[in-house]
Amino acid sequence: MAFNWQTFRTRSLTAAVFVLVMLTGLLWNHWSFLVLFSVIHFGCWWEYLNLLEKIHRTFFHRYIRMGFMLTGFAIMLWFCAPVYRINNYSIKENFSFPVSIAGAVLLVAGVMLVKRISLKAFVTAALGLLYLSLSWGLFIDIYSGDIHYDVISNSYDNDGFWIYLWIIAMIWINDTMAYIVGSLIGKTPLSRVSPKKTWEGTGGGILLCMAVSGIVAYLSDRFHPITKHIIIIAAITSITGTFGDLLESKLKRMAGVKDSGHIMPGHGGFLDRFDSLLLAVPAVWLYIYLFMR
Repeated sequence: MAFNWQTFRTRSLTAAVFVLVMLTGLLWNHWSFLVLFSVIHFGCWWEYLNLLEKIHRTFFHRYIRMGFMLTGFAIMLWFCAPVYRINNYSIKENFSFPVSIAGAVLLVAGVMLVKRISLKAFVTAALGLLYLSLSWGLFIDIYSGDIHYDVISNSYDNDGFWIYLWIIAMIWINDTMAYIVGSLIGKTPLSRVSPKKTWEGTGGGILLCMAVSGIVAYLSDRFHPITKHIIIIAAITSITGTFGDLLESKLKRMAGVKDSGHIMPGHGGFLDRFDSLLLAVPAVWLYIYLFMR
């Protein structure tokens, strides 16, 4: 197949913009982080409901859509640390409950307005509160664990271990290593859901991700004290991230679509970009909660 320069330029430009937006949101400050993942949260919800409409051959009223999104957003806000304050109003204590009430009202209104609703589709959509909203809420909690109060400057700083950033890096390392190993020696398909993935590539990606993570952590002043934890987190991230990718691939196959959305030309939608994180984050959060905090 001939090399398509137009496609290459489109994908490269989209990738560059994506990286710039992600780095700005992740590194600027805690507000940029919250705004970034609020946008990602709503984008993932929109695509998730679109997939469910195709899978169940149904239609979600706009009130039902907004109801689920706002209810999920309230779950996200519940995980905001004390640093998230507007004047003297805490985001968690003063905004999460009203947003959840608004979401519940819209859900009820949407159900009342439609003549017929698919119970199976509605319940599956409700699972998005765990699959999407809880995952991003836990990611905010992991991020908040790296924020500390500086009594000298009377301000908050983000000079912790940056575990949240490392989780994203490990997803990328695992995907890259799995692709390389799979391309070189991959022969045994991992799943019919994603035929291009192989057992050899998946296993190689996990092992190499652990090795790279361990070496970088050992040589890093920031991560050296927790090298053992970083290696374990790399394993957890790689394994659960792979399942996250397979789950989203399954949803797309059931819906009969190639991409979950088209927000990023050449790269798909929000779910296509963040599917691995959606399962990796809760697993890593549980490990951090049990063994590191």
